[in-house]
This record gives sequence, C-alpha cells and structure tokens, in this order.
Amino acid sequence: MKTDILLSELSYKAIRSSGAGGQNVNKVASKVVLIFDAATTQAFSEEELARIQTKLAKKISSENLLILTCDEDRSQRKNKQIVTKRFLELIEKALVVPKKRVATQVPKAVNEKRMKQKKSMAEIKQNRKKPDF
Repeated sequence: MKTDILLSELSYKAIRSSGAGGQNVNKVASKVVLIFDAATTQAFSEEELARIQTKLAKKISSENLLILTCDEDRSQRKNKQIVTKRFLELIEKALVVPKKRVATQVPKAVNEKRMKQKKSMAEIKQNRKKPDF
C-alpha cells in the first residue's frame, strides 16, 4: 500500500452538518465527506484491490466509490483528519491476509480422558438406582 499516492487520490467535500452547534450548524460547512474511487486507484496492486473490494463490498457503491463521512466535531479540519484516519484504518484492516488454519487431530489422551469420565458418570448413575433383588 502506497499511502502518499492513496492520500493524493482522495477527494473531500464539506457540507453543512446536522445536530448540536446552534447557529453555527446553519452557517458553517463542518461535515466532511471523503470519496475514494476504487476503480481508478494506482495505490494498490490488482490482488490488493480485489481483497479490498471483497472485504468492503457493503461499503463500496455500485460506481466503485467508497464514501465516508464525519461530523463529530465543529471544526472542518478535525473532521477531515478523523475521516482520513478512519479511511486508512479501514483500508489496512481490509488488506490483512488471514492466516491459514492448520487442521489438527484431537490427542489420544484427551479422548481417553473423556471416555474415562463418561464411564465414571455412568457408574455413578447406576449406583443411584434402587437395587434389584
């Protein structure tokens, strides 16, 4: 992943935010929308891009756009930093290759212990019955 190329490909849009802030909300565009075009990016190899598109399939639109928003802060600059950080974390998580699980067998001692325990429980339950004369 080439972070500098990736950051240069991002486009930001500032729009009016909703929620707390009083009159500030009505006159200041503090909500930041980050738009990333996954189809035209040069920051990833084809393999990485395929992995991103499968892992983030629910977040990527039909036009191959990944859109993230942030309106947590009253400052546009802070919202831009937050949404960029979120985007980079999202991409890093999507690029993680899961380790292959190696199938292992159940150890003999574990099976023997389980069978021994079953036998002892059966014996205890047999001893609870009334004797048959």
